[in-house]
Amino acid sequence: MTSAASPAPLWQPDPARIAAARITRFQSWAAERYGAPAQGGYAALHRWSVDELETFWRAVADWFDVRLSAPYERALADPAMPGAQWFPGATLNYAEHALRTAEDPARTHDAALLHVDETHETTPISWSELRRQVGALAAELRALGVRPGDRVSGYLPNIPQAVTALLATAAVGAVWTSCAPDFGARSVLDRFQQVEPVILFTVDGYRYGGKEHDRTETVAELRSELPTLRAVIHIPLLGTEAPAGALDWSAVTSGDTEPVFEQVPFDHPLWVLYSSGTTGLPKAIVQSQGGILLEHFKQLGLHCDLGPEDRFFWYTSTGWMMWNFLVSGLLTGTTVVLYDGSPGYPDTGAQWRIAERTEATLFGTSAAYVMACRKAEVHPGRDHDLSRIKCVATTGSPLPPDGFRWLHDEVAEDLWIASVSGGTDVCSCFAGAVPTLPVHIGELQAACLGTDLQSWDPQGKPLIGEVGELVVTNPMPSMPIRFWNDPDGSRYRDSYFEMFPGVWRHGDWITITDRGSVIIHGRSDSTLNRQGVRMGSADIYEAVERLPEIKESLVIGLEEPDGGYWMPLFVHLVDGASLDDGLRARIKQTIREELSPRHVPDDIIEVPGVPHTLTGKRIEVPVKRLLQGTALAKAVNPGSVDNLELLRFYEELARTRKAGPTGD
Repeated sequence: MTSAASPAPLWQPDPARIAAARITRFQSWAAERYGAPAQGGYAALHRWSVDELETFWRAVADWFDVRLSAPYERALADPAMPGAQWFPGATLNYAEHALRTAEDPARTHDAALLHVDETHETTPISWSELRRQVGALAAELRALGVRPGDRVSGYLPNIPQAVTALLATAAVGAVWTSCAPDFGARSVLDRFQQVEPVILFTVDGYRYGGKEHDRTETVAELRSELPTLRAVIHIPLLGTEAPAGALDWSAVTSGDTEPVFEQVPFDHPLWVLYSSGTTGLPKAIVQSQGGILLEHFKQLGLHCDLGPEDRFFWYTSTGWMMWNFLVSGLLTGTTVVLYDGSPGYPDTGAQWRIAERTEATLFGTSAAYVMACRKAEVHPGRDHDLSRIKCVATTGSPLPPDGFRWLHDEVAEDLWIASVSGGTDVCSCFAGAVPTLPVHIGELQAACLGTDLQSWDPQGKPLIGEVGELVVTNPMPSMPIRFWNDPDGSRYRDSYFEMFPGVWRHGDWITITDRGSVIIHGRSDSTLNRQGVRMGSADIYEAVERLPEIKESLVIGLEEPDGGYWMPLFVHLVDGASLDDGLRARIKQTIREELSPRHVPDDIIEVPGVPHTLTGKRIEVPVKRLLQGTALAKAVNPGSVDNLELLRFYEELARTRKAGPTGD
């Protein structure tokens, strides 16, 4: 009989799969070359990777044949956080590694990229063609005066041209940064004006949800508000000619110039990513060529088990770190699937259709999409040939237990389900996919290699089996080298190292189980704390959103001036549902029975919608600030929200609460 402490796994890799996994081969090889433990499986390998951190990362560089074109003495010269010194003296180039497969005569005509739009037709771009385009564009960028360290920006959807532009930028040693074209001008300028780009790649518009969206006016505004631009390069996605003064994409990529890969220091900036910026200007997060190269080799080549025979599809946009992560699939010789369009067009099951058409072996999506499919009664395994899929991965928010069960029941019983968690801040995962470990419902399989992930109480004491702060006690190569326009590093330190100096505190609540798996409970800065019992909002959402009437929910815990605590639950209902006494009672009963009587909400309030960041995450802290009486202009950065009008509901609610109590 299985004990409550050790439930049976939902999925277990068979011995053949464990033996064939790249992480298994890496462990055997590292045992011979670098003293890694030959026995003990993943747990022993992980322990070694954090105890012998420098040796581990040397082994990763060696295993993946990273081309370091200048010698280095230490893999990790200084482990202090922030400011760890990785591979000082070494030089390399990220784009050279991303295009290395094109050098293999047997692979040169294989697809490096598969582009899919809303017609669901696939267009391949071969390794040789991608390499040619990158060589041509890098030469043009140099001719335009772009030099190492200059910033190059893209206002682009998830199309092959965006990948070419990123790789050409990296080849030159310049710094890439991008936003999706559904971002409005103010949102883009909040990001790009910080880094002062010299080149702007743009489209004339994009297609989404079966409609064409013209962006010519937005592009004109960006050009006028970015005075540092030397050139604008126009991609005619909707077929229009380049505007006056802009260069045409075909003209700058028509050459046949052998790519020149600038050899840059290991810590040379590769790209700038942005935080959601819900409460101020987005943080401009700078990550290094070498740090991303090593971290992504580890994540994609070991944890995701990707190689030349794979096809890697993750639904994302160029405004989210997962796009950068997806492009790095090229490092492992994998064919990368780029889908440009709505995740639910022409119907909720669209992403499964794309996975089938592209023969994806690793399909990545959001937990929200999985739950939307479950609610819409989509049947992927019945309606599509998904036999090539070996892993479905989810991120963006914790995958609820029902999401695990649904994937298992509706996609395939022998399915590796990898719920992963990390952040834009490291452009990687702290915990998630391990191809050799079992999958337990509602849990991430384990902390990632080289990541000393711990759960701490407020005094910095490690916890097992209890909720605590997600901390990382050793450096990761992809941690930011700095924030842009943060000369003394104070904003960087305040973001991650204020609570526990020298230790990365990410801002999530987690539990690490006694078998090493990880449960994510949501953001710790919007934690619900009733009578001293803390709970993450994700736990509430998972329970409440099982009810068929609830489309989405938002829960806030508010400390009141008189010492009281108000915890409202906001619910966005499906069409045709009504928030009557019966539904209120079922919501309360669900929370009381599945979570805790203490976390039954004080009020249940119907809302016209739940506001999100531009990358689809629920906005909790700004709503909390609005309810505390902060003015909308100060509570949130308007350019970071998908629908600003939704926030006016919460602003108005704060006013009416001042006038009198809200009843449920």
